[in-house]
This record gives sequence, structure tokens and C-alpha cells, in this order.
Amino acid sequence: MSAGQSAERRTVLLTGASGGVGTLMRELLPSHGHDLRLLDVVPVPGAPDAITADLADRDALRAAVRGTDAILHLAGISLESTFEKILRANIEGTYNLYEAARAEGVRRIVFASSNHAVGYMPWPAPGAPPLPVDAPHRPDTFYGLSKCFGEDLAQFYWDKYGIETVSVRIGSCFPEPTSVRMLAVWLSPADGAHLFDRALRAEGVGHSIVYGSSANTRTVWDLEPTRALGFDPRDDSETFAAKLIAEQGELDTTRPDQAHLGGAFITDPPIWPR
Repeated sequence: MSAGQSAERRTVLLTGASGGVGTLMRELLPSHGHDLRLLDVVPVPGAPDAITADLADRDALRAAVRGTDAILHLAGISLESTFEKILRANIEGTYNLYEAARAEGVRRIVFASSNHAVGYMPWPAPGAPPLPVDAPHRPDTFYGLSKCFGEDLAQFYWDKYGIETVSVRIGSCFPEPTSVRMLAVWLSPADGAHLFDRALRAEGVGHSIVYGSSANTRTVWDLEPTRALGFDPRDDSETFAAKLIAEQGELDTTRPDQAHLGGAFITDPPIWPR
């Protein structure tokens, strides 16, 4: 039995439940002892009891938060978009969620931050120390900028209101990596569920920023703060390395799209389709 399965069950509001990571987590997190209350701006497939609401709807957010033990906040725009759209969904939306949590007495939030909050950091050279969590913000897009805001908002709500947050700078959470760059930052769905479980349950986190990836041989960032939560990743992207390198070649940091942590978000960011 896993640590999550043996622990007391908790009610967690999962925002962004129909998104890519949200879909994976709504399937995996219940086995860690979490009863999920689902929320998204669009209907959640196969979940007729899910809450359909926009993050701008403050009354709906308060109702969704009410009676929960914690929040896993995955909602928002997950690619680049105009500043106006990012402002509404990721910046104002996250503020509205924190206000709802404060009003309803919810004291633990796990915030889906991103490696794009530090996307302009140079890709570490071979043998260089891993990128620490206290590296200065260097966002690569308006999307990355919104994640910097979310981290700072979480710090403010901890200092002023005592709401604890773990801000997880997620790498790439997919069933398997799809690029050579992703070999360094891949977070397997199983490790992702384990990480979110630990972030929801760990004691005394205050506001903690951690990187979110599996135990990848090619990792470029410091996972020790993540492990301090009790995170014990089991997967390694090296399983997929030979195939990806044969198809794409080794990472070439002389190329602008591979010279920084943010990858293609630096040169040609994928645009949110809505």
C-alpha cells in the first residue's frame, strides 16, 4: 500500500480538470487517498458532477472551494497567448482562487507553476551544477510571466494570511517524452501524481517552490527541495533517449531554441488555441 493510500482521505478541489495534466491527475490521484471535486471552464468528460465555471466567477469559486481540504490549481492558459488573455485567466483567475481559499478557510494550495518562469536561464553546460529553485525569475513568455506572478502571489498569501502553497515548476507531464529537450524535464504521470500527493500532504511547507520532474538521468535542475516533500520518483526518461536522439539528434545549445531552459518558448512559442 502506498503512503497516499494509507493516509487519511482528503477532499481536494482540482481546477483545470479537463486539461492535459488535469485529465491524468483525476485518474491517478484518487488512488493516493484524495476525493476530487472537479472544476473547469468547459464540461469535464465523463464527470457529470463536475463544476463548470470560469475563474472570473468569484461566487462559483467560493462555492467550489467551500468544504475542501486543499486545492490543486491546474486551471488557466497553458501556452502563450496575448497579455490580455493571460491576464484574465492566469493572473486575475489565480488571484480569485486565492481569495476564495482565504474566504473559505482553505489552508493548502498546490500551484501549477512552470519551468517557463525561468525559461530565459541558459541551458546548463554538461557537468554544471543543477539549476536551483532560488534562481531569479526569468520568464520567457507572458505565460511564464503569469507563473512568476502566481509564485509571488503564493508567497504573499503565506506571509499575510498563512495559506501554505507548494509551487511546482512542472517540466513536461506526458505519458512519454516527445523531444530530446524533454528528456531533462519529463515528469511521468505516475511520478506527477506522487509529487502532487506529497505537495498536498507535506507539513510545514510555508511557501515552497520545487521543480517537477522524474528521476531523469539528464536532469538539469535541483530536485532536492522536491525530495524534501517526501517525493521519491521512480521513472527515468532515459528509457526513451535512444529513439528520440536517433530521430532528432542530440541537444544543440548553439541553436536559439535549445540554448535556454524554455526551449521553443524562447523563439516560437506555441499559441493557446482559444
